Formats: sequence, C-alpha cells, structure tokens
Amino acid sequence: MMKSIFLSLLALLLLVTTAQAEQHGQVCWISDGDTITVDGVGVVRLIGIDCPEKEASDRDWKYIRLGSSDWRQLREVARSAHHRTIELCKDKRVRLETGKDRYDRYDRLLAYVWLPDGRMLNQLLLEEGLAIVYRRFDFSKKEAFLRREKHARRKKIGMWDNYQDRSVSARRDSNLNDTALRVTLNCTDPLN
Repeated sequence: MMKSIFLSLLALLLLVTTAQAEQHGQVCWISDGDTITVDGVGVVRLIGIDCPEKEASDRDWKYIRLGSSDWRQLREVARSAHHRTIELCKDKRVRLETGKDRYDRYDRLLAYVWLPDGRMLNQLLLEEGLAIVYRRFDFSKKEAFLRREKHARRKKIGMWDNYQDRSVSARRDSNLNDTALRVTLNCTDPLN
C-alpha cells in the first residue's frame, strides 16, 4: 500500500516537473526581437540569443567585436529582428521550453520558443543573422547555436552582410578598438 502511494506521488511529481519545463500559449505582444509576451505566461525572453537594441547602446561593441560592420547597421537589424519575430509568432500559439534557469534577473521566463510549424524561433533568428549567441551563460543548446551563428556570419546574412573577420589581426588592437567604440557610442548617445 505504501509502495503504491509512493509510486503515485513520484509519478505526479514527474508530471508536474515536466509540465513546468514546457508551456503553451498565444503570443500577444512582441517587445523586440528576443522578448515576447505570451497569454497566461507573461514576458518571455528567448534563451541563448541576443538581438541588437532599438537604440544605440554600450552593448553594441559585442556585435562589432564579432564582425558586424557598424552600429548604425545594428539599428536596422534590431528593426528587422522585431518585424521578423512579429511575422513568425504574433497571435500564434507557441510552445515554450525552459532550461535549468527559468527566469532572468528581470523576472522574465527564459525559454526556447517553438513555432506552430515546429521550428525554433531562437534558432531562426540566429540563422537569419538577426541575433548573436548570448555567451555569458551556459545553456543546453549553446554549441548548436554557436554553429548557426558562425554559419550566418560566413554566409554574410543579416548583420553579417559586411562581415569582417576580426579574429586574428584585430585581436592585438581589440582593447584600443573597444575603447574607441565605447567613446564613439557615448559621444553619439543623445542622452549624454
């Protein structure tokens, strides 16, 4: 009797854990390329990717360092990522798959977003050169995402259309380039 109760509770626990790792809902709002709102779930941040911001930001150096041509182009990529995300998932029912870290510091659900046709939104934005891999934290699909980003860069897709390989020759000047970029960005920031 105790054994069957224990097994029932264990099965229920496994069911609850699985249900928490995967959710469904209709996308009702797109904040930007990598942040959506899903009915009944809330704000969802696409795990493992980072799209450029709508406005110039000190984070632009990440994209430039990886080979995107310039920060003006990043504003266009930000708009394109936003529009592409709207096109792919606005008013559609999506499946959300969370990783080991469920929420970010802004209390947004971190998730892989699966579209109705079975494709993953996070991955599509990388393949189309509209996002980079978020390298700061580990996540289960990081290696696959890095390969997709590298492929888009080599094919000169999206933000990589004027890709400049900065991996060897520019490394020796990277500290100077990063400093110059930050100074330039701060000087062109209308808030400064």
